[in-house]
Amino acid sequence: MRMIDLINKKKHGESLTGAEIDYIVQGYTQGKIPDYQMSAFLMAVYFKGMNTEEISNLTMSMVNSGEVVDLSGIEGIKVDKHSSGGVGDKLSLIIIPLCASLGIPVAKMSGRGLGHTGGTIDKLESIEGFRTELSKEEFINNLNMYNMAIVSQAENLTPADKKIYALRDVTGTVDSIPLIASSIMSKKIASGCDRIVLDVKVGSGAFMKSLDDAVILARTMVDIGKSLGKTTIAIVTDMNQPLGHEVGNANEVREAIEVLKGNGAGDVTAISLTIASYMAVLAGVFPNFESAYKGMGELIESGKALEKFKELVRIQGGNEQITENPDLLPQARKHIEVKASESGFINSIDAESIGVSAMLLGAGRKTKEDKIDPSAGITILRKVGDEVKIGDTLCVLHTNLPEWDDAEKLSKGAFSIKNEKPAPIKYVHEVIE
Repeated sequence: MRMIDLINKKKHGESLTGAEIDYIVQGYTQGKIPDYQMSAFLMAVYFKGMNTEEISNLTMSMVNSGEVVDLSGIEGIKVDKHSSGGVGDKLSLIIIPLCASLGIPVAKMSGRGLGHTGGTIDKLESIEGFRTELSKEEFINNLNMYNMAIVSQAENLTPADKKIYALRDVTGTVDSIPLIASSIMSKKIASGCDRIVLDVKVGSGAFMKSLDDAVILARTMVDIGKSLGKTTIAIVTDMNQPLGHEVGNANEVREAIEVLKGNGAGDVTAISLTIASYMAVLAGVFPNFESAYKGMGELIESGKALEKFKELVRIQGGNEQITENPDLLPQARKHIEVKASESGFINSIDAESIGVSAMLLGAGRKTKEDKIDPSAGITILRKVGDEVKIGDTLCVLHTNLPEWDDAEKLSKGAFSIKNEKPAPIKYVHEVIE
């Protein structure tokens, strides 16, 4: 095979065989195919797309470029969840103890945050002593004994995806549905789970801005899962405002604890229960979504879910006292109130602007080498639909940095206030099975 021939084949809209895709992926990962040819191929995919068979072959080629986690030693049906990323997305911290409380093994491998979306590992590392690096033996042992373990993603998991994503990032080919879908699914399949629930965010704070594109991405990933023998469900959820009231690592842990106590914001609670319920149905614990949703709510009411979160913190070395005293989590020294300059109703909150503001306060990183401040972030006091008067506090900025003017302007501009009360936000837009 010659790379130039395969570039031309895709450029003309022809389908590639599994062997041809594998030649491209493995050749590029091993350094045999140069960046300039891979860039041309990615651009051809961007404009001409791929069919389901091609995307599945691309996914498996990336899976086979590195280690595949073997979870066969863990009893029960292993169900994993994945979020496409959003602002204030602390759902894994809620969903893992909910599912583990029912005996569902949740083997979670998560990443660190880049840009305006936070990473689950960053959030957990804001808990004093919490270890996200576990040995393989510890990982398996925690799953068999406690039905839960959460670790940072191994470096040798899907190395092809890491290398290809870095090239997509600098060649304008990130927003290609075949490339996004194969990237996400390769990591989930390499993680060794039996069944997958996908949380596909849509809106101003999500990667997918339009509902149509989000649904296409969700369907594409469900099709990949089916073609590779992994039962997959995708839930398209709203990200047209920050999720919940807290943005920032320690702040989001604090809010997750409130949700598990039954005091959470409506959007975080509803979406967490929805995702956890579908995971429980896939694991065979409940016969249908309705009974699962009721059961998940009862786990929160009884306090069992909170106890399970406390157990998760303890078994991974963290200070479990944070569940009784969240003030033990890192707290910033400076708190700046952002006030409304007009009266009316909150019609929208640009989630991306809030996410970038939090990053400017020290809560995020632009590169993997950047350090983050676990105490930095934003507390959203007014959500879409709330009535405000001039001078009311919209949100509070938390930072240890000497300057916060840019973050203050950006966060204030994120709130759109109008005379008319908007229609209620739909938290879950579509479920694709």
